[in-house]
Amino acid sequence: MHTRSLSPSPALDDRIDRLRRLAQAEPRLEGVLLYGSWTLGEADAHSDIEAYLYIQDDRLADFDGPAFLEQLAPLKLAYTNMYGILAVVFDDLMRGEFHLTAAGTGIDEVPTWQGMVHLPRPDDAVLLDRTGRLTRAARRLAEFRPPEPAATARQLIDELTNWTLMLAHVLARGETARAHNLLHAVVAPQQLQLCRLLRDSTAHWLTPSRALERDLPAADRDRYTSTTAAARHEDVRTAARESWRWSRDLAAEAADRWPLHLPRGARGLHEEISGLLD
Repeated sequence: MHTRSLSPSPALDDRIDRLRRLAQAEPRLEGVLLYGSWTLGEADAHSDIEAYLYIQDDRLADFDGPAFLEQLAPLKLAYTNMYGILAVVFDDLMRGEFHLTAAGTGIDEVPTWQGMVHLPRPDDAVLLDRTGRLTRAARRLAEFRPPEPAATARQLIDELTNWTLMLAHVLARGETARAHNLLHAVVAPQQLQLCRLLRDSTAHWLTPSRALERDLPAADRDRYTSTTAAARHEDVRTAARESWRWSRDLAAEAADRWPLHLPRGARGLHEEISGLLD
C-alpha cells in the first residue's frame, strides 16, 4: 500500500517509504516498527518519524545508526539522548527518534506494551519483518486497552496528593523556580491523566497534554489554564492553590464513580495540604 494517502504529511510519508526500502536492503536488520502519530493516523507537517530498528543480535555492536539514517536524508544532528534513544534532526528540520535494539529480546518485548502503545494498523506500522515474529507481536497491540479505571484513579489521586504536598513545602522554602517546574512538569501531567480517565478520553494517555484542546471540554481546559503561571512567587502560589482545588474536585468526582476512599475532615491529609497552600 502506498503511504501517501494515510497522512497529510507528504514529507513524512516519503521518508517512511524510503526507510522501508533502505531497511529491506540492510541485511543486519531483522525488523523495523514505526510508532507515534503516523501509526495513529494523526501525523501532520510537524510530526516526527519514530521507529524501532531491530538489529540481528550479533550485528548490534557494529551497526552505525547515524550512517544508516544519513541515507534517509542529510543529518544536522545525531546523538544518543537521555533515554538512550538515537535522536536525529534531518536537513529539513524533521526530527527522528530511533531505538537501536537487539532483535532477539527486543521483538519479544513488543506484546508487553499492551495498555501503553496502540497500533490500530499494525501491518502498516511494520516496515520490515524477515521472520514474521515482529508482525505477530505488533498485532497484539491492535486492540486499544484503556487503563483500568478504579486502580488508576487511586494511583493518580495518591500521586497528586504526594507531589502537591512537596509543592507546598517547596513554595514555603521560597524556591519559586523549583515549585514552578514541579507544578507544570510533575503535577499537571498526572492531573490531566485523571481528567482524561474521568472523561473517557484516554487515547493520548502517555502524553495527556496532546490534543488537549480537541479532546477535553472547555470547562476542563479552563481549569487547566488556571493551574499555569509565570515563574513569579505569588503567581506560582496562586496556580498551586488552583491546581490543588482542581485535583480535589477530580478526586471527589472519581470517588463518586468508583469505590475510592478519600481523607475527610479538618485533620484529613487533603484538607491539611489545602491549609499549607492557603
